[in-house]
Amino acid sequence: MMMEETNVSLTDANVISVGDVVKATVTKVEDKQALVDVGYKYDGLIPISELSPLHVEKVADEVAVGDTFEVKVIKLNDDKEELVVSKKAIAMESAWSDLEQKMQNGEVIHAAVKEIVKGGLVVDVGVRGFIPASMVERHFVEDFSDYKGKELSLKVVEMDKEKNKVILSHKAVLEDEVKVKKQSILDTIQPGQVLEGTVQRMTDFGVFVDIGGVDGLVHVSELAWNRVEKPSDVVKEGDKVTVKVLKVDKENERIGLSIKETQAGPWANVAEEFKSGSIVTGTVKRLVSFGAFVEVAPGIEGLVHISQIANRRVNTPGEVLKEGQEVQVKVLDVVPQEQRISLSIRAVEEDRVEQAERASKKEQQQFQQENNQPMGVTLGELFGDLKDKFK
Repeated sequence: MMMEETNVSLTDANVISVGDVVKATVTKVEDKQALVDVGYKYDGLIPISELSPLHVEKVADEVAVGDTFEVKVIKLNDDKEELVVSKKAIAMESAWSDLEQKMQNGEVIHAAVKEIVKGGLVVDVGVRGFIPASMVERHFVEDFSDYKGKELSLKVVEMDKEKNKVILSHKAVLEDEVKVKKQSILDTIQPGQVLEGTVQRMTDFGVFVDIGGVDGLVHVSELAWNRVEKPSDVVKEGDKVTVKVLKVDKENERIGLSIKETQAGPWANVAEEFKSGSIVTGTVKRLVSFGAFVEVAPGIEGLVHISQIANRRVNTPGEVLKEGQEVQVKVLDVVPQEQRISLSIRAVEEDRVEQAERASKKEQQQFQQENNQPMGVTLGELFGDLKDKFK
């Protein structure tokens, strides 16, 4: 005859041992401990140190009379009616297994900041979890005072059960989000698009602009049409800017941007500013074998052909000119659509000679006129006066 199977808990049998896990109900809350009914012949005691993996200031902050939860028996002495149980032990045993699985799977967990300590933040993830300051945000944070009580999404990056050590990172979650968003943008963005962005970081070679959660680089040469010595001369962090997408490198996850391409170029009004025949002052920027490039306005260079450098034969431009030299040039031809201006230094010299010759000729004519002109009285008037005198 088969006996009917019965489920009798340890506490039902009024039998309990160290290591057992039993259900407990809080019966009394004191400053440094809580009393719980575990179905044994006398109440169990939870010291404040066994309430939570984290530091607890007051027992009342963690439990209240009537709360029910599982505890682990850690000490038993019937002779002294001493029964010590731990709520923390249950939480930690469950937490270690859960955290290990989440770490292996790369899962994101959520926890509120319980403490702000030197070097980072402390959270309760069933065990004491630590977030180093360098793993809180993607940017540097100087003051963490606003983080207490704030819930963060976290990834487990390091675990050591023997040392009771769990390292977590909020930064890793943020970087994963940026990576997903960046890939989405890389898949949809196209060269030629004009977008709004915010200057995020400054470097010597350019600035990084956030264009919707992803940074693109505006090289220093793409900041303005004129030459830029350093990016801070044009923009600063936090500036809202309009940018044009120049190139998208999906393989290396790079986006090239331009600010100057969204602005009217220096050649837009060049035909109105520089008329053929006008004389302007410019600076020699480059010397080449066939002539010299002279900047006549920011971002606008014209070519002085070697034949137009001087009114004599010149073998190399360097015989007459040097980079950085200021010169006067005459505009010979302007072709805005080709961004081309032809200039001449020789023509300016020839104009000066011609003007000097004209001025000299004019002076000679004036001198001749002054010397051939009568002295203000005619011979008739002179002899007429004498005739009257002898009458």
